[in-house]
Amino acid sequence: MTVQLSNLEHLPNYQITERLDVVYGSTVRSKHVGKDLFAGLKNIVGGELTAYTELLEESRQEAIDRMIVKAEALGADAVVGLRFSTSSIAQGASELFVYGTAVKAVPVQQQPASPPQYPSGHTPPIQNAPTQNPQTQPPIPADDLPRFNPFG
Repeated sequence: MTVQLSNLEHLPNYQITERLDVVYGSTVRSKHVGKDLFAGLKNIVGGELTAYTELLEESRQEAIDRMIVKAEALGADAVVGLRFSTSSIAQGASELFVYGTAVKAVPVQQQPASPPQYPSGHTPPIQNAPTQNPQTQPPIPADDLPRFNPFG
């Protein structure tokens, strides 16, 4: 099962049917002494500290993976309202924390557009506008999509 992730409070093209629980994942990482020394030298000349960038990317992925394991254990289809947080635990050690709400969700069924029905013997009005394919339907505005209210 694939758990979908969304930083929105809803999941586009899905309707949330059940709120399960808050799920989270975290990891605490410290800097490598060799990488820290190299980063200090790099800080003098400027530029990206790639060792730290890689460390943060690994930390984010590990925290997300741990959160997904908890969401799957609840039978969740998705985690919405995804947020990240960091904090300093000790000198040179930081926590990366990710959390969100595990939910069950079902795809929203798109209704096919049907041509307008006219009474017998009547013909549709002639329009000077370009014709539209009756099989296409305009997209649903984001404001009209079902929303998940975490407060009930």
